[in-house]
Amino acid sequence: MPVDVTTAAAALRTQWDRLHGWAEQVADPRLGREASVLDGWTVVELWAHLGRAMDALAACTPLPDDTIPLSLGEYVGTYAGRAQDIADTTRHLAAEHAHDPVGYVRTSAAAAFRTLDALAPGDPVVQARRGPVRLSTMTVSRVLELVVHGDDLYRSVRRVRGADAGPDPVDRDALALVADELLVIVRARGGWDLEVVDPRRWMRLATGRSPYDVDELALALQARYTSDAVPDLGRMLPLL
Repeated sequence: MPVDVTTAAAALRTQWDRLHGWAEQVADPRLGREASVLDGWTVVELWAHLGRAMDALAACTPLPDDTIPLSLGEYVGTYAGRAQDIADTTRHLAAEHAHDPVGYVRTSAAAAFRTLDALAPGDPVVQARRGPVRLSTMTVSRVLELVVHGDDLYRSVRRVRGADAGPDPVDRDALALVADELLVIVRARGGWDLEVVDPRRWMRLATGRSPYDVDELALALQARYTSDAVPDLGRMLPLL
């Protein structure tokens, strides 16, 4: 069953509050000089990317009711073709806001929530950067951004600072929502009846944060019926 706007908005606010609180706790003059777990990206660039992600929601505008929206799978499927553009824009934003990276993303998030409040509680089709989507879909995609990159940031800072990395910035319920929605994409493409066992393990596999491994997959997902098996998803993953 699709996630409604109210549920998606609540998850986004909760995840943002947790991530923002974490960033304020761990931010210091070293922020930005550390390499992140994403090859070629620093921590501050990864953080700035979240500002760009929230800007995308802030910029959404309503479209006519008869506009056909993209699904979440179709929308996130456009990311790969824009990878270099995303990286270049993110690095520019990180340099532009180097004096206050946390403040920049905070401002972007505030603008995003103003747009969300203005458009909800209805679920109009809106114009997003990569095509028309339902407001609920766009909001879920922002939860996905904050959860996936929140996990990236935590792993990045923890690798360098250990115990100084602070508490886990990923909200458990937001993670569960993202894991379920990533599985919805898999079900739509393959028709398998699967369910999530380990949300974080599945999120990392589905987004390419962990290398694909059938044993890891079997720990992350299970077939709904014991007579079935978890299929080999090697040709499908990562989803973005």
